[in-house]
Amino acid sequence: MSDSTTMRAMVLHAPGEPLQLEHLPVPRPGPHEVLIKVKACGVCRTDLHIIDGDLPSPKLPLILGHEIVGEVVGTGVDATKFPNGTQVGVPWLAHTDGDCLYCRNEQENLCEHALFTGYTVDGGYAEYSVAHEDYCFALPHEYATAQAAPLLCAG
Repeated sequence: MSDSTTMRAMVLHAPGEPLQLEHLPVPRPGPHEVLIKVKACGVCRTDLHIIDGDLPSPKLPLILGHEIVGEVVGTGVDATKFPNGTQVGVPWLAHTDGDCLYCRNEQENLCEHALFTGYTVDGGYAEYSVAHEDYCFALPHEYATAQAAPLLCAG
C-alpha cells in the first residue's frame, strides 16, 4: 500500500520488458507544474510502441501514459492556472521550448525540442503525476474520467 509520501507506479525499465509495479516517492511539482492525483489513464498504441522499442530513446526508467485525467492536489512555485480540486487532462505534448521557429509560429506540436508525456517525461500509469500547467486542460467534473482519458490523445 502507498502512503502520503509514496505511490504505486507501473515502470518500464527497458523496451521489450514487462512493466514493473514499484513504490516510488510522490513527485514534487516544479515551477509552473501541478501535482495530479490520477483518476484514469488510457492505454494508447503509442504506449505499446514504446514498450516494444519502436520509438527511439525513451526516458528510462519510465512511467508511461499520456491520456491522464486527474485532480490537482498540489502546485509548484508560480503555478496559478489550476487551484486544488480542479479536474484536468494531460495530453501527449508535455512541454515546448517556446523559442523555435515552430513555437514562434504557434505550431508547438512541431517543436524541435518538445517533451512528451509518458515518453520523455513520466506519465500517468501511477497514482500521481506532475505536469506543466500550460499543457493541462481543465475538464468539467461531469466528464466520466475513463471516457475522457482517450480524448487527450486523438481528441
